[in-house]
Amino acid sequence: MEICNKCGLPSDICICEDLAKETQKIIITTNTRRFKKLTTVIDGIDSKTMNIKELAQKLKTKFACGGTIKEGRIELQGDHKEAVKNLLISYGFSRDLIEVR
Repeated sequence: MEICNKCGLPSDICICEDLAKETQKIIITTNTRRFKKLTTVIDGIDSKTMNIKELAQKLKTKFACGGTIKEGRIELQGDHKEAVKNLLISYGFSRDLIEVR
């Protein structure tokens, strides 16, 4: 059985990711790209404590859109600001620390 280096609990009941979700300040914005295409940008997720690739994949699958990870930000094609906020809250992120601009 593996022991987590951060919290000292066994890996199967590790709470590090849950604690990280509750303390991260997330900012959700939209940008306009070439040809007036909108992208939703999710910034503020710490890639050291969270699996940002897995989260991006879940978001892309849920919204049936393309996307990428650039400089620690998740970028999704289309305008999904409110839906992303609601989904992140359902994943355990703190409602008070998610800001939609």
